[in-house]
Amino acid sequence: MDRQQLSEIVRRVMSESQQSAVAEVGTGSPVQSFSSETSEMTLSIAKALIEKVLQRAAEIGVNGVAAVSNSGARPVAVECMDNSYIASYDIAVNKAYTSAALKMKTSALKTLAAPGGSLYGIQHTNQGQIVIFGGGVPLMVNGKVIGGFGVSGGTEEQDTYLGDYAESVFAEMMSV
Repeated sequence: MDRQQLSEIVRRVMSESQQSAVAEVGTGSPVQSFSSETSEMTLSIAKALIEKVLQRAAEIGVNGVAAVSNSGARPVAVECMDNSYIASYDIAVNKAYTSAALKMKTSALKTLAAPGGSLYGIQHTNQGQIVIFGGGVPLMVNGKVIGGFGVSGGTEEQDTYLGDYAESVFAEMMSV
């Protein structure tokens, strides 16, 4: 199997999984609800979110690491699936850090941090904690960032998908 065939298979699986994720999140039934009045990240919220995302990672064949930070970009919870890459731990934690600290998706930094971009070189700041590829999303309640989520272990496309899935699950969790 060549690289192009593999890429096509990943795209197809990701598309099917994304359609499934929208349907699952839309039902509200498999997602634990918390108060939309929450103003800070809690361990119970972080653990519930990580559990849902790592379930989805397993479904798409990714041995991932998921991390949730608080609004100060400090870790609240991190979980590693069996056989996940050792490097994925730091990457997931740093994606959570980046998305909380910069209040944006890490995938948005890809263009901004490219040569000629307005944030070119940002990944070399903050003791190298800034990640400029997909898988990190800010976690917002009522327009306020209360934390960040980061996932690592798959391709950039898979990590971006899982980050977007986390964002959807979190929004559903916070709606009462």
